[in-house]
Amino acid sequence: MCLDDFTHTRRDILKLSAMLTAAGALPMLASLQARAAAEPDAPVRIGYLPITDATPLLVAHNNGLFEAEGIKAERPVLLRSWAQVIEAFISGQVNVIHLLSPMTVWARYGSKVPAKVVAWNHVGGSGLTVAPQITDVKQLGGQSVAIPFWYSIHNVVVQQLFRENGLQPVTRPVNSPLAANEVNLVVMPPSDMPPALATQRIAGYIVAEPFNALAEDLKVGRVQRFTGDMWRNHACCVVFMHEHDLNNRPEWSQKVVNAIVKAQVWTRDNREQAAKLLAKDGENRYTPHSSQVLQRVLSPAATERTGYEHDGAIRHANWDEQRIDFQPYPFPSYTEELVTRLKHTLIQGDNGFLADLDPKQVAKDLVDDRFVKNSIASVGGLKTFGLPDSFERTEEFGF
Repeated sequence: MCLDDFTHTRRDILKLSAMLTAAGALPMLASLQARAAAEPDAPVRIGYLPITDATPLLVAHNNGLFEAEGIKAERPVLLRSWAQVIEAFISGQVNVIHLLSPMTVWARYGSKVPAKVVAWNHVGGSGLTVAPQITDVKQLGGQSVAIPFWYSIHNVVVQQLFRENGLQPVTRPVNSPLAANEVNLVVMPPSDMPPALATQRIAGYIVAEPFNALAEDLKVGRVQRFTGDMWRNHACCVVFMHEHDLNNRPEWSQKVVNAIVKAQVWTRDNREQAAKLLAKDGENRYTPHSSQVLQRVLSPAATERTGYEHDGAIRHANWDEQRIDFQPYPFPSYTEELVTRLKHTLIQGDNGFLADLDPKQVAKDLVDDRFVKNSIASVGGLKTFGLPDSFERTEEFGF
């Protein structure tokens, strides 16, 4: 994609906005119902973007974990935008996806998509990358910063970080004049972010890995802050499944979640190998990224962490956060906090539905944790993921 042509980006945003309305979703939901009726025993069909957020889904496929549970799985379908992911999911072309956690709120309550979060796919795994000469968040005033989507944890977190540093998030046309304390947020595909930073079209970007690691590898940017160092163990992408599968195929659904949870356990214990199987030279060529870049995310050298602590990208060393980590339980406190913060986040488009949402009710309605609780118990409980043995927690922040 040409860096100077954002038509595709705008088209995807408009398409996604149209789909995620009650009226826009209706034709695709009809297709979903027809597919479900015609193929009640459909195999696992995964839709994913080529980012590390998809790791558990891809590991589960690569390692034959779905088959080990006794269910069939087709090769995961690589999609190029969130619009493609949503379209494929709502129309029933795929039945298991990873999706930005705020997008699940939009899908269920903005367009009434009958689907639920069944597990978290990972925690952390994102960062704010800035031009090499920038050493303080305040230096982003008067400049543009890219985000992957309005309904993303990246948008929520970075706006809070800006406000904590006396900056005002705004959304203006490209090249519009900005006040010294304003930061212009622009939506951009992750693959366009490193070249945009290199050519000074933007001063920084906040996004999922490995695009932060890629900027480091290309020496066009540096990590200013990791998102997991601002919101401890936050979810980014979650596993989203259709309600008709959860209700009509509970045994199948349980086996799907079992495989994903076991994939997370395996990844935690085999980080270097996980990076290799995800890489472009891996057997399945799941992503276009090099093993070297993926290693920086999944299995970074200890010396790198020391450098991040020295530079301030990690300010809460006592949290002992991994650059990306994996644990599947969807803590209700996170969903409640997310909905609360979305209400006060600058989001382009029709977001009026947010005002009517009750955070506690959303935490109960959006998430179906029946299956993941069983899966977690089968692998030894939450302690297997380095967590206390409790399905409750208190959200921790450190902007």
